[in-house]
Amino acid sequence: MNILVLNAGSSSLKYQLISMPSQQVKCVGLVERIGMDDAIFTHEKGKQEHNEVCPIPNHTVALKKVEAALMHADYGVVKNVDEIDAVGHRVVHGGSRFTKTVMVTEDVKENIRELFALAPLHNPANLTGIEVAENVFKNAKQAVIFDTAFHQTMPQEAYQYAIPNKYLNEDEIRAYGFHGTSHKYVSEKAIEYLGEKSKNIITIHLGNGCSISAIKDGKCVEHSMGLGPSNGLVMGTRAGDIDQSVIFHLQKKFGKTAEEVNHILQKESGMKGLTGHSDLRDIGNLAAEGNKDCINALNLAAHRIKKYIGSYTAILNGLDAIVFTAGIGENSSLMRELSCKDMDWLGIQLDNEINNTRAKGILEIQKVDGKVKVLIIPTNEEIEIAKQTFDLLQES
Repeated sequence: MNILVLNAGSSSLKYQLISMPSQQVKCVGLVERIGMDDAIFTHEKGKQEHNEVCPIPNHTVALKKVEAALMHADYGVVKNVDEIDAVGHRVVHGGSRFTKTVMVTEDVKENIRELFALAPLHNPANLTGIEVAENVFKNAKQAVIFDTAFHQTMPQEAYQYAIPNKYLNEDEIRAYGFHGTSHKYVSEKAIEYLGEKSKNIITIHLGNGCSISAIKDGKCVEHSMGLGPSNGLVMGTRAGDIDQSVIFHLQKKFGKTAEEVNHILQKESGMKGLTGHSDLRDIGNLAAEGNKDCINALNLAAHRIKKYIGSYTAILNGLDAIVFTAGIGENSSLMRELSCKDMDWLGIQLDNEINNTRAKGILEIQKVDGKVKVLIIPTNEEIEIAKQTFDLLQES
């Protein structure tokens, strides 16, 4: 079965065509700068790569480019669009209603639309991707995989805020959690790898967006993000956890509007606010040269991660393994080292030599006598989306 995985952003479109159940990736691609005359289209089939700069005014044109590339005589992977059996869509926010992958219906689309306010940068683009794909790939089954679904197993004491009950009961204001597709994928890989020694796991997704989850017996019981994907760990441009008094202070003392404060916390904070840079590679290099702001930012980010590891270990009543994943989690030995430093009391002891090793697949980086397994597991959200889509179709 050929499953096209789509991840539609506000001005971008990522895709992969994956053969299931073998999980063979037939091609990958990316459309950037949608809405511009100099949009960038990239399509890769094995070692073949096609690059093109051209006007792509909207997502419909973008998906038409994808359709043409999939059937291209030189670098295409199918002869006819009907060879694509299903399309799996990533949708960031599904609210409390969706706990698993579902087929696209008018009701599902309306629910995604109702949640625009909670994920204004993501859900509108996700819905556009679905509606356009329905027209371009008319005979393919359309499925939706929600980033929030994996976290719907959190107990009420984990997802409810201590504000008047009516805001939960009537308005569904609560913690939902994000990066669920990634946390689900790597936690299942960890359980498969560790076997019986995988009861209590903490998964740490570190990229431009960062989040951390507590996994007990394969189910999420705590997560660092909440109503929206902005709180918790220090991120590339997002502040993460912050005292709400800071928000009111910025408004009252500096005359900032709510929109301006939101922009500061979402776009000008995190590592960018602390250092002027959002790319951890630049920050790490500058820190090595003695830049005090960058050194401070790395320590601050690691301190926040350690706080969560400690609190989640308490929630789990023990800890068997920690998993680092995503761009920074998989590639930054420095961030992993700082996050595990002085955690011996929890049984976390990093082997720095192994930690600096680059390896594909799952890698253990704890010392031989370390009680807690520390793993690097590369995430693959596209494979997870294809897997969930395939499983849903097998059930129906």
